[in-house]
Amino acid sequence: MDLSRQRELARHLANLRREGRQQSGLDERLVPPDADTAYRIARMVEEELGWDVVGWKIAGMKAGLQRQLRTSSPIYGRVFAPLIKASPASVEHARQCSPIPEVEYQARLGADLPPRSKPYAVDEVGDAVVSLHPGIELAQCRFVHDAAFPPMPAIIADGCGSGTIVLGESIVDWRNRDIANQNVILNCNGVERRRGSAAEAIDHPLVPLTWLANELSRTGIGLKAGQTVSTGTLTGMLRPKAGETYVADFGPLGTVSATYA
Repeated sequence: MDLSRQRELARHLANLRREGRQQSGLDERLVPPDADTAYRIARMVEEELGWDVVGWKIAGMKAGLQRQLRTSSPIYGRVFAPLIKASPASVEHARQCSPIPEVEYQARLGADLPPRSKPYAVDEVGDAVVSLHPGIELAQCRFVHDAAFPPMPAIIADGCGSGTIVLGESIVDWRNRDIANQNVILNCNGVERRRGSAAEAIDHPLVPLTWLANELSRTGIGLKAGQTVSTGTLTGMLRPKAGETYVADFGPLGTVSATYA
């Protein structure tokens, strides 16, 4: 895929984001041939938009979700300003592109994790986290989920479905809490829809965060202090309807809610 087509796709994806719209399928000549090309295009989308990157999202840490996402490895995308909101939050359902609410731990960084040759260890990455939050990612996709849905590299170029991050209050003394085994319940309008835990889905929030730190280091980008990372869904994916309120109950670690108005 030559540079001119990469730029063409980046401009197109940036326009879809600016205009808050999506489309069915993608011209085959614009589908990136592999993940590395797709991530280069995602970086071009950032340049085209000129928006601040205030965070990142991670998906597909384990094989089960990777199969659903049609990928063989975890994937990541940028979260742009001002799409980080405090709980309780509300978004207009009609303005969301194929919305999906995902219950996730959100890690906020207090120190940079810049590119380097030596891989980051989990303890190093943990030391850079200033706070950990219960959260909900309100994922979106610029491509309609229909029979023409394009291959995964096109989704990676679009930021892997990145949308809005909703943050709960920071978890007190999170380093000494049993984060991995805490049961998390997702309720919709007061009815339980899903439940899960970090141990089942991602092992622990620091595991995907360390993976991301090393992936961004490898490609010369790095993580920055102040950014928030959504570390991967604990409760899978489902489709919301207008008028629904989702409440993620992390037990003693807190709750977070988002409404599709």
